[in-house]
Amino acid sequence: MTDKLALVTGAAGFLASHLCDRLISLNYKVLGIDNLCTGNIKNLENAKQSENFHFLHADLNQLTTQELDKEIKNIGLTPKLIFHLASPASPINYQRLSIETMLVNSLGTKLLLDLAVSYNSRFIFASTSEVYGDPEVHPQPETYWGNVNPNGPRSCYDESKRFAEALILEYAKRFGVQSVIFRIFNTYGPRLSPGDGRVVSNFISQCLKNEPMTIYGDGSQTRSLVYVDDEIEGILKGAFSESVLNTPINLGSQDEISIIDLGRKIASILGVTPKFKFLPLPKDDPKSRCPDITRAKTLLGWQPTTPLEEGISKTASWLAQEIGIAI
Repeated sequence: MTDKLALVTGAAGFLASHLCDRLISLNYKVLGIDNLCTGNIKNLENAKQSENFHFLHADLNQLTTQELDKEIKNIGLTPKLIFHLASPASPINYQRLSIETMLVNSLGTKLLLDLAVSYNSRFIFASTSEVYGDPEVHPQPETYWGNVNPNGPRSCYDESKRFAEALILEYAKRFGVQSVIFRIFNTYGPRLSPGDGRVVSNFISQCLKNEPMTIYGDGSQTRSLVYVDDEIEGILKGAFSESVLNTPINLGSQDEISIIDLGRKIASILGVTPKFKFLPLPKDDPKSRCPDITRAKTLLGWQPTTPLEEGISKTASWLAQEIGIAI
């Protein structure tokens, strides 16, 4: 038996489904909510084997506080933690679902914050490195205000996450909500969708199919990649910590790599000859992305530990199974 309940939105998504598994392993009951607009119910196969997991197929943008209260009362426990991870996260998806993305990061955030006030729950929010836009400061510390185009093709995601951060901190000031805001940098691992347009899943899928890897621009732009297990460890450390309340914190890797070198590395790990197809760089695509994680190291004792080679191999095994290719 457990007397601990955590609520997780976006539960069937890549990152949140791993979080559900970890919370269950920590003897939490978990109420997972997802409308499956980008999430995959298959990601919850492990969680659904536990009697401590409850799934609500619902759109957070349509739910009311009363409906959420009813679900919580049916479980019979007060949520100690509310994790808000519901939002499309890849450019393909958040541009396709632009208004839905903006609403889940605004109205959805308010709904959950009101719930946190009602139940005195700690509120943990998955923000993003995208709040820094195309950064003019490198690496990016949490004190950097960013360089974001408020009217560009990525603004539905960037600006709605920035708004959510501001709203959360206002709830902290006015209502005393204990909040933790994670600015999550490029994360990869099993349960990535083959067709979601993220660079790791794109490159691995294309290599597995013996297709050229698609590079936008000349490939000199950089990213910093974190394996999903490391990311979840950082999220949980912060969720249970008193040292990072009501302040944003970067969770990412300081091992920066150019897109073209990442393609070469993935091809080498998979034992194929690297081939590339070059397309124009999309508007507002960040030229560099690397976090300053001094705060995470100092306050949480956290930094990524999974080597890129190991993480890519595990991710490739998952994607190969999804695509139906033996490796």
